Amino acid sequence: MRWEDNRESDNVEDRRDDSGGGGMGFGGIHLGLGGIILVLVGSWVFGVNPMAVLGLLSGGGSVTAPAPSQPARQPPANDQLARFVSTILASTEDVWGDIFAQSGRTYERPRLVLFRGAIPTACGTGQSAMGPFYCPQDRKVYIDLGFYQTLRNQLGSPGDFAQAYVIAHEVGHHVQNLLGTTAKVDALRARESRAQANATSVRVELQADCFAGVWAFHSQAEKHWLEQGDIESALNAASHIGDDALQRQEQGRVVPETFTHGTSAQRVGWFKRGLANGRVADCDTFDRATP
Repeated sequence: MRWEDNRESDNVEDRRDDSGGGGMGFGGIHLGLGGIILVLVGSWVFGVNPMAVLGLLSGGGSVTAPAPSQPARQPPANDQLARFVSTILASTEDVWGDIFAQSGRTYERPRLVLFRGAIPTACGTGQSAMGPFYCPQDRKVYIDLGFYQTLRNQLGSPGDFAQAYVIAHEVGHHVQNLLGTTAKVDALRARESRAQANATSVRVELQADCFAGVWAFHSQAEKHWLEQGDIESALNAASHIGDDALQRQEQGRVVPETFTHGTSAQRVGWFKRGLANGRVADCDTFDRATP
């Protein structure tokens, strides 16, 4: 992926030197690192908001988090991976800005926060074990860049475009938030059974995968920056992080009613649907009996 020499976003906060807490409290339940991994195995990658999953498990209790103690900083200019993230974020700003403008709307650019270990957010305390996540309350994407090593070494998905896909998916959740989908889904899940809420979560995640494909279509049309094998690397990432693949790897069996992100085939299929023509209208996962 030829990403260098493109615009970098100014909406990146470097909080990797801030201190973070060691646990996370939700609805009276306090989970350490090991507990988070067990509970969120299906949310390790590309979660709309992994903290919402814990909210469901704990009865939807409220969360609070202290404000960051240090002012936001820009990443250092010589940090190559941070520059890559800034460049991909800038591309999502351009693509979604144009798409929103075509429908007479203004796109509100999200901020992306780099952190290590743990970080307070408006949705609760985020931890690296969750993988990248989006918090709709503060409209920020959070990522510990160490996750990319996990993506490469443990999930078998190396390559720049696989890494870009991570960011595009989380920005897809931001788009859902701006369009009002997040609020509607949260209200719906509050009335649903656990199995129904899980199924709704799957539709949310698959739409974010489709939105990532929409971004890929338009960014490639504008920049021609993808090289041979780049699309395959993103599809490979999607196939490795389906609920069925993760459950089979972690527990040796698949429990469909507990899916929160969709199967490998679904995730690949919806990304490809968005990539095919770059149309937001093609990403309505809520208007189909089977996503």
